[in-house]
Amino acid sequence: MIFLLLSGAAYGQPQQVALTLDDAILQTLQHNPRLRVFDVRMRGLKGLRESADLAPAYELGAEVENFAGRGEMQGLNASEQTVALSSVIELGGKRSARVALVDARADLLEAERKAKALDLLGEVTQRFVATLAAQERLNLAEDALALARTTLQAAGQRARAGAAPDAEVLRAEAALAQTQITLSHIRRVFDTEKTQLASLWGATEADFEELQGDLFQFPPADDFESLYARAKGSAALAVFASEARLKEAELRLSQARANNDISWSLGVRRMEGTGDTGLVAGVSMPLFSGRRSRGDIRAAQAERDQVAFRREAALLDLHAQLFEAFQNRQQNIDAATALHEEVIPTLDRALRETREAYERGRYSYLDLTAAQQELLDARRRVIDAAASALQYGALIEQLTAEPLSAGKLAR
Repeated sequence: MIFLLLSGAAYGQPQQVALTLDDAILQTLQHNPRLRVFDVRMRGLKGLRESADLAPAYELGAEVENFAGRGEMQGLNASEQTVALSSVIELGGKRSARVALVDARADLLEAERKAKALDLLGEVTQRFVATLAAQERLNLAEDALALARTTLQAAGQRARAGAAPDAEVLRAEAALAQTQITLSHIRRVFDTEKTQLASLWGATEADFEELQGDLFQFPPADDFESLYARAKGSAALAVFASEARLKEAELRLSQARANNDISWSLGVRRMEGTGDTGLVAGVSMPLFSGRRSRGDIRAAQAERDQVAFRREAALLDLHAQLFEAFQNRQQNIDAATALHEEVIPTLDRALRETREAYERGRYSYLDLTAAQQELLDARRRVIDAAASALQYGALIEQLTAEPLSAGKLAR
């Protein structure tokens, strides 16, 4: 995947601590609260499963009749005392349906956890790329400052030789000051990007100095049809499959509840008047419970059928999003490659020749600064294009839940 390629050599000199994307992903998976909450929810479902798997409870009841009256019924002389045990016999597989429903919820929760982890990995990768691009812009700003100093030195030499007015020196000094302001701003942006990246694993400040990665290395990708075929089995769509199983379990539970349960009781009755005892037993069953459950069954069927339509709509959105990412990635790769291999070397050579000509008095100060600006602009564009290509690649991997090239799976 992209994070395997970004962990290559860094641009610039290594500082105190270099962070790779593998390190960022590992820390995020271990400490991000958006994933840790799933463990808590899973513990709750385990408790619900234990409750769902319980048989109906037994009830112990006591009853006293014909007491505290008048005449023969005075006191407890003619009372009848009954102690009975009662419970319910569940019919229609209600117990197994309850357990299946909780298991389906756990299955859906696991699918949601995988989808959230995949989204989080995509966010880590994209933030890493954004921070790596900010690091490259910082390197570019430092190079721009070095160019501004060189230009000021050349303008000063020409002014001292009487070949240029003092105004050129003043303009070069102003340009140097503006470049220093820009460098300070870009350094703050880089620090902000680092802090935002570190926040993904719960850190309030970055504990690293720089990133280790290659912004200009683009892995090969399979064709769009292959990527889309893999995307159909991604974790995002697996959530719909788990949700469909959940709705099916809810429907089975509603259907099971349509079956009448049998309530029973068995006890002992003592008649104080005669001193006799006897057994008492009872059975009861609700009437017309199936008719009462029809509405719940139809509602459960409707919710189950909705999942298929929502999955179809999500699949259409996935196709559009994946196609856009695929096209934009290739476009930015083409732009970055052309800038890096053709435009920048040409502008770099043009700047060297322009500077030599300026020092000999053949070109003006405006010619020199224009050549410098053209080179710096091209280097900014190649950073933007490379960062966009890697971010679109990260999005494709997030949508497909696999590397860009299926051949990398065999490694």
